[in-house]
Amino acid sequence: MPHYLHQITYSREGWQTLIAQPQNRVEAVRQAIEKLGGKIVSAWFAFGDCDVVLITEMPDNASAAGLAIAFAGGGACKSVHTTPLLSAEEALQAMKKAGESGYKPALAA
Repeated sequence: MPHYLHQITYSREGWQTLIAQPQNRVEAVRQAIEKLGGKIVSAWFAFGDCDVVLITEMPDNASAAGLAIAFAGGGACKSVHTTPLLSAEEALQAMKKAGESGYKPALAA
């Protein structure tokens, strides 16, 4: 199953709710992820540009996008970034395909 990196930043309102009612949001979102056919591979709370980082396995891009839309539409998140991840083998396949593509870059005169 494809893997995805989800980087979530809470909104002010989201943090206010979590301060007033602390909860493990990783466990709170597990059911939604599983309902879409996915599973959490790993998850962390973080500080810096994002507040939560998840690695999930999802059945397809549409399921991963649906999850991102649900997160973003809930109102507790200021930003939601979802990135499809490639295994090393998939990256090698992509590099080979790039070499076979025949692409020619524009060159300055």
